[in-house]
Amino acid sequence: MGKSYSSDLRVRIYNAIEDGSSRRAVAHRFGVSVSTSVRVAQRMSATGSVAPARQGRPPGNGKLAPYAANLIRWVEENGDITMPELAAKLAAEHCVVAHPASLSKFLIKQGFSVKKNAAGNRSRSR
Repeated sequence: MGKSYSSDLRVRIYNAIEDGSSRRAVAHRFGVSVSTSVRVAQRMSATGSVAPARQGRPPGNGKLAPYAANLIRWVEENGDITMPELAAKLAAEHCVVAHPASLSKFLIKQGFSVKKNAAGNRSRSR
């Protein structure tokens, strides 16, 4: 994913456009593409700000979100449950197919972790 231009540059691009320069001339002057200068001007007229939009997926809603309470309860009841077992239980009870890696990422976001003992072995069996 690309990185956004700085807010300082965006403000200078917009101010140059407002001063009467064409979007093409402003793009050449600041070393950006023409589409960037057009998008900066459009963003200012649409939102009143030249700040870049948030990149990536919106947080929070995913396939596993409606089943969070059940997943957390199952892990708390049986701390040694494996991710494939958890995926099978979710599929059996709610008809939702989830990859074990997705379940692991979800549980890590919920604050769960895999603890290791002093010997370096995982306390939860695979």
